[in-house]
Amino acid sequence: MDKTGFIRNLVNSRGSVNLITRPQRFGKSLNMDMLKSFFEPGTDPALFEGLEISRENAICEQYMGKYPVISISLKDAAGLDFQTAYDMLGSAVSEAAERLDFLLDSEKLTSSEKMKLSRIMECDFNKPFYLHSSLRLLTKLLFKHYGIPVIVLIDEYDVPLDKACQYGYYPEMVNLIRSLFSQVFKTNENQKL
Repeated sequence: MDKTGFIRNLVNSRGSVNLITRPQRFGKSLNMDMLKSFFEPGTDPALFEGLEISRENAICEQYMGKYPVISISLKDAAGLDFQTAYDMLGSAVSEAAERLDFLLDSEKLTSSEKMKLSRIMECDFNKPFYLHSSLRLLTKLLFKHYGIPVIVLIDEYDVPLDKACQYGYYPEMVNLIRSLFSQVFKTNENQKL
């Protein structure tokens, strides 16, 4: 089934932050993968040949392969206690950062910024603010490298909160998620969509 019309709908009616809610098994994760593949630099236009979005010339010209993307799934960011969930969330952020290892060779980043990126890639979140500000830092580094606002896609955003509610560490997880999301989505001049 061709779901690429979703790209057109999102581009034409987006807000600064978009929340997509659907029942389980409705294709949200697949849509996130499709958005990442469409927007990120290096996209092969052949992936979308013959699909509905390929008939949207203006959208393809303006958006396809034009925006750096951070894509992260929080489906495994859970645990029986807060520390385990914290570590799993850190691991998810670290995996997203590993996709950006090319930034370690960027001439536009300082050695200090590269060191901070390495810390995230190595899952070094021994100080709480490292994890809290990690996604914002990744958007900053991508923006500095490309000079273009970054698209941030977060899949299964509700899993850490659901598990925290089930296992009794909800207040701690709410504070972490609130800080993480607030820093990346509120007043973050480095991100788009």
